[in-house]
Amino acid sequence: MSRYDDMIFRRCGRSGLHLPLISLGLWHNFGDVDDFTNARSMILHAFDHGITHFDLANNYGPSPGSAETTFGKILREDLSPHRDELIISSKAGYLMWPGPYGEWGSRKYLIASADQSLKRMGLEYVDIFYSHRYDPNTPLEETMGALAHLVRSGKALYVGISSYGPKESREAARLLREMGTPCLIHQPKYSMFERWIEPELMTVLEEEGIGCIPFSPLAQGMLTNKYLHGIPTDSRAGKEHGFLQPDELTEHRLNQIRQLNEVAGDRGQTLARMAVQWVLRLNGVTSALIGASRTAHIDDALAVMNATPLTEEELAHIETILASKG
Repeated sequence: MSRYDDMIFRRCGRSGLHLPLISLGLWHNFGDVDDFTNARSMILHAFDHGITHFDLANNYGPSPGSAETTFGKILREDLSPHRDELIISSKAGYLMWPGPYGEWGSRKYLIASADQSLKRMGLEYVDIFYSHRYDPNTPLEETMGALAHLVRSGKALYVGISSYGPKESREAARLLREMGTPCLIHQPKYSMFERWIEPELMTVLEEEGIGCIPFSPLAQGMLTNKYLHGIPTDSRAGKEHGFLQPDELTEHRLNQIRQLNEVAGDRGQTLARMAVQWVLRLNGVTSALIGASRTAHIDDALAVMNATPLTEEELAHIETILASKG
């Protein structure tokens, strides 16, 4: 059986590029503090099941840069014959090295960071390179000009933006279009607990023909069964270097998670699976960008492709739960 037999691919905006319904992000669990054998197993398992898109950034780890180094080793040792079957992305925007040129959106930083990322991964080009965050202190023309330069110089095939607001997204799209390098994709944070992209940003993306690949559809693990009975020591909220803080898991939030878990259970699903399916319900969403700490998490997300669509009644019930006040 081919790895592509069961995967669903969606067109990314108005481009000719299609992305798998599920993409794998290497934000957590692929750094040099993590187990390499597990990281390798997850990446190969994902690819064997039709996940062709792997998303990175210069600062992913920890330590910063180590996720790209890990991925580069796996690419070199296991996936190099399949390079043309892969969509590999990276980003720059957050702090990566000391001094005034090590973060944000200057041409100096973006191009230097792209070169470093390519070296860490052993690549001649990435398929998508993002501006990781909007820089209010750098002209948008400079930031978008750096992205367009990376395409012209053969270091990236496409470019995108991440976490830009609606106004900045529209202006970025205009600038890139005028430079002959259309904006392919936007990567916002989006989940049941983080809905800032509705409706204005999604309207902008539709009008501009830009794809959308939400990250953290599981709200960094909150929308799973992981926290139904407390905070496990190996969870993101339990790890010293994790991004999810224990104080985000208020009793009200935990009650919402338990109620959502009941909705998922009535559907014969895990909460994680339902949360990914909920994100993918929007027509403008190209792919859901998941994280994983074991192969079973990937399998759970992949099961979305065969899931029964959410009904209007179920969506309304979910809305009621999310609208409840603590």
